[in-house]
Amino acid sequence: MLPFSREQFIAIFADYNAGVWPAQVVAYLLGLFIVVLLVRPFRDGGRILGAALAVTWIWTGIVYHGLYFSTINKAALGFAAFFVLQGIALVWVGATRRLDASHGRGRAAWLGWGLLIYALVMYPLIGMAFGHRYPEMPMFGITPCPVTIFTFGVLLLVRPGVPWWVLVIPLVWSLIGGSAAFLLQVPQDWLLLLSGVIAAPMILRRAARGSAVGMSSGSITRAGSR
Repeated sequence: MLPFSREQFIAIFADYNAGVWPAQVVAYLLGLFIVVLLVRPFRDGGRILGAALAVTWIWTGIVYHGLYFSTINKAALGFAAFFVLQGIALVWVGATRRLDASHGRGRAAWLGWGLLIYALVMYPLIGMAFGHRYPEMPMFGITPCPVTIFTFGVLLLVRPGVPWWVLVIPLVWSLIGGSAAFLLQVPQDWLLLLSGVIAAPMILRRAARGSAVGMSSGSITRAGSR
């Protein structure tokens, strides 16, 4: 049982979108900038990507969870802390060059681009198709569910070396937010639950394969130098 009604939940989005305008436009521009970094990577692009992605998590944590959602759900203060922590983690991972773009192909890449397109384009369209109208709807880049979906997409499209602990908070939120989406009748968030269950194991498998390849290459290099 949720500690708030669906009407209260929708009203929070209306107040939030009105109060933070034009942050929605900036968020979309930031999202498109991240897509550019993935398509046309350059030196230190991974660091910039990590910082840009972190902005969406930290903003959502402090402003959405901390200032708005906490007025109807005190647990949101805890969510705020975890979202800020995730943002800091993304900055660190980007600084250690683990978010460099990868032009790999296969299921991971297809799923990654699919999640990015969903978060940027399909997410608001599905909401409107089910009767949600602005400003009473969650928006990309400044609310937790599309931010989480987008993040999974990004992590599927970068070099396979993301540590497992970077996935903990997004995965936990995908379970919390995805489950609540059914109770609150927010169909655009239904994919959130599926995205965490599918994307997180795939990212971990890629990381494990990347580590194995790195260890094999290191062994060959040491053997050749003898």
